[in-house]
Amino acid sequence: MGYSFDSRVRYSETGEDGKLTLPALLDYFQDCCTFQTDSIQQGIRELRLRNRFWVLGAWQVLIRRFPCQGERIVTTTYPYKLQGFTGLRCFSMNTGEGERLAVANSQFALLNTETGLPVRLTVEDLRGYVLDEKLEMENLPRKIDLPEKMEKRETFVIQTHHLDANHHVNNCQYVRMALDYVPEGMQIGSMRAEYKKQGRLGDLFVPAVGRHGDQTIVSLSDPEGNPYAVVELTGVQKRE
Repeated sequence: MGYSFDSRVRYSETGEDGKLTLPALLDYFQDCCTFQTDSIQQGIRELRLRNRFWVLGAWQVLIRRFPCQGERIVTTTYPYKLQGFTGLRCFSMNTGEGERLAVANSQFALLNTETGLPVRLTVEDLRGYVLDEKLEMENLPRKIDLPEKMEKRETFVIQTHHLDANHHVNNCQYVRMALDYVPEGMQIGSMRAEYKKQGRLGDLFVPAVGRHGDQTIVSLSDPEGNPYAVVELTGVQKRE
């Protein structure tokens, strides 16, 4: 059944082509997850009282079509596994008429706010959740292999606007950063992101970009070469 909310694609969420952008699509999925946890009193505020917070470990997103400005959309999340310190969720976005626009799978980890280490789920952490069936979609590995040849780009500093309520770089921001390095005019058909460590205010990010066929792979690392995140963006033949 999942948890859903209705919306309409806003002008501020569209790109040059008048369609929803990939970061905006991810924001809808994130917001849906947040609304669902708030509805069962398992949101950010409640978790902080128990010294806990969820971090995203990996995304896999498949896009059939980006909706246009003004289209009515329904975003749904389906938590389907909670075990150990891990939570697994699928997401979907449909038009108001039921056309499937995009699906996603994700892996979260529950961490302790004081230690930053994973913490096992308790009965209290599980309260209110109703698990769904996993959506049928192609499942790719969490780990993203880097091409042998990666070209370093200009280093930049993490600013306040990159951060979220957990005081680290929001997972969607890594995708925004990676999109700066895709070929001009490339239309995204799928995306994978692997998150390795949390970026914070003032951290230096060193991007490295590789290509493999229709894929652009971007590694965002510290100056010592340790990745914060790796993002894989796969293009499709342009659709009108």
